[in-house]
Amino acid sequence: MKGLNIAAAALLCGAAICLSDGAAAQERIVKITGFGAKSGVVRVFGVNSEAAMKAAAEVINASGGVTLGDGTKAKLAIEFLDDRCNAEEGISVVRRIAATDAFIAVGPTCSNVAESLFGILQKKVNDPSDSGLQFPIIADVAAKGGLAKISEWAFRNVPSEFEMYKSLFAWLRKTHPNLKSIWGGVEKDFAHSNATFNVMIQQAESNQFQVLGKSEWLLADTTFSTQVREMKRANPEIVVISAHPFTTCGVLREMERQGVKPKLLIGLTSSSSIETLQGCAKQAEGIIIPTSFAPVNAEAQKAATNVAKHGGSADLHSAAAYEIMFILKDVIEKQKIMARPDTVAADRVKMRVGLAGLKTTFGLLGTVGRTEDREAIKPYLYVHAKKGTWQVLHTP
Repeated sequence: MKGLNIAAAALLCGAAICLSDGAAAQERIVKITGFGAKSGVVRVFGVNSEAAMKAAAEVINASGGVTLGDGTKAKLAIEFLDDRCNAEEGISVVRRIAATDAFIAVGPTCSNVAESLFGILQKKVNDPSDSGLQFPIIADVAAKGGLAKISEWAFRNVPSEFEMYKSLFAWLRKTHPNLKSIWGGVEKDFAHSNATFNVMIQQAESNQFQVLGKSEWLLADTTFSTQVREMKRANPEIVVISAHPFTTCGVLREMERQGVKPKLLIGLTSSSSIETLQGCAKQAEGIIIPTSFAPVNAEAQKAATNVAKHGGSADLHSAAAYEIMFILKDVIEKQKIMARPDTVAADRVKMRVGLAGLKTTFGLLGTVGRTEDREAIKPYLYVHAKKGTWQVLHTP
C-alpha cells in the first residue's frame, strides 16, 4: 500500500510538472524591435528611445500584456539595434529585422536614415509593379517634415515643426514687438537641422523679422570661434540655433566667451533635452524652444520616471517612442494580430492597415491626431531653460 501511495504521488507530481510546463509553454513573448543611433555623436537619442520603449513595455506587461488574435495573452519584449545614424546601415538593419518574424519596426533616430530607408519600401500598397519592401515602420525621432509620404508603409509619431515654429514666431512678434533682427546658426550637414533652420527663417521673415545672416558648422565640430565672430559683427537682437545639444552647447559657450549677448535665444526642438542642461545650463539660460513633451501632467511625469529607471531621459523624441508602444498594443489587439511564424505576412498587412486607419492616438500631453499621409498632429508648448530646468513658458 505504501508503495502504491508513493507511485500515485509520483504520478501526481509528474502531472503537476506537466501542467506547469504546459502553462509556461502557453506564455507568449512578442518582440518589438527598435532601431536608431546608439553610437556616434547623436547616440543619446537612441539610448533614450530604447529606454522609453522598455519602460512602456514594462507598464503594458504589468497590466497583463497584449491580447493576440487567438485570445492568447502575451508579454512584450524589446530589442534595439544600432544604425549609427548611417543611411546604408539603417537599410541593412531593417532588412535584417524584416527577415525575422517581426511585423513592425520602430525608428530611426536620424532623418537622413528615414528618408533613404522609406525609399526602399513599397510606395503604394498593392502595386504589383513595385517590388519595394512590404514592412511597416513607425518613426519616433526622425523629424524632417513630410517623410511618411514617401511610402504607404511608413508612419511617424513626431510633431510638425512647421506648425510649432509658425506658432512660435507669431507669438514672438506679438510679445516682443520691439525686436527686429535675427542671426541664424545651423548644423549644415544634418538633415533635421537644415530642414528646421529653413522653417525657422521662413517663419521669421513672415513675421517681419530682419534676417541678418547665418553661421554654419558641422555636427562633429568642437570649435565655433569663427562662426560666433560672424554673429558678433552682425549684433542681432535674436539668435536662432538649429542644432542638437552637442553643438548648441559649444556655440553657447563660445558666445559667452566672446561676450555675445542677444536679447532672445531660440533653439531646435531636439535641444529641449536634459543633455543641453547637463552640457551648458548656465549658457542656455532663457533659450526658448517649442516641444511636444514636458512633464506637465501625471501621465507625463510617470513616463519620465519610468524612462529614467531604464537609463534614459524623457524628451519629445523618447516620449514619442513611449507613446508608440501603446499605439502598437491597441493595433495588435484591434487587428487581431497573431504574432506567429506562419502569420508574419498577414500580420504585417494587419499592422499597416491598423496604423493607416487611426484617426487619433494616445499622447502624453493629450490626444494626438493622425493625418491622411500617416503623420501625427501633436499637442505642443514652449519651454525655456531656467535655473537648470526646462520650464513651461507658454501653451499655445
